[in-house]
Amino acid sequence: MHLVCPAVLAALLFCTGLYGVLARRNAILVLMSVELMLNAVNLNLVAFDVWLRDTLHAGQALTLFVIAVAAAEIGIGLAIVLLVYRNRGTADVDRLRDLREDEPATPPADREEKAEAAA
Repeated sequence: MHLVCPAVLAALLFCTGLYGVLARRNAILVLMSVELMLNAVNLNLVAFDVWLRDTLHAGQALTLFVIAVAAAEIGIGLAIVLLVYRNRGTADVDRLRDLREDEPATPPADREEKAEAAA
C-alpha cells in the first residue's frame, strides 16, 4: 500500500478542518471542524500502522483512544454550546467574547475602606 494517498487525503481533511475552525462563527460548526481534524489524525495513524506493519497495531489502538476522546469532547462541547445558546440566544462565537467578568472600577481595598467609613 502506498503511503502517499492516505497522507494527502489526511492533509486535505486537516486543512479543511483548520479552515473551518478559523473561519466559522457558529460554535457547532467549529466543533464539527475539530472533529474533522481529529479524523484526519486517525487516518494518518491507521495508514502508518499498516505501512509499518506493526505487530502490536499501536496505531489502531491509539486511533480508538482518539475516537473515545473525540466523542467525549463533542458531548461536553455540545452541552456547553446548548447552555450558552439558552442563556445568550446565540451560538455565534464572535458574540461570546463578553463572557469574562469585568474588572471592578475600584480596587477591593478602597471598597473596604469606604464600607468602614460608611458604617
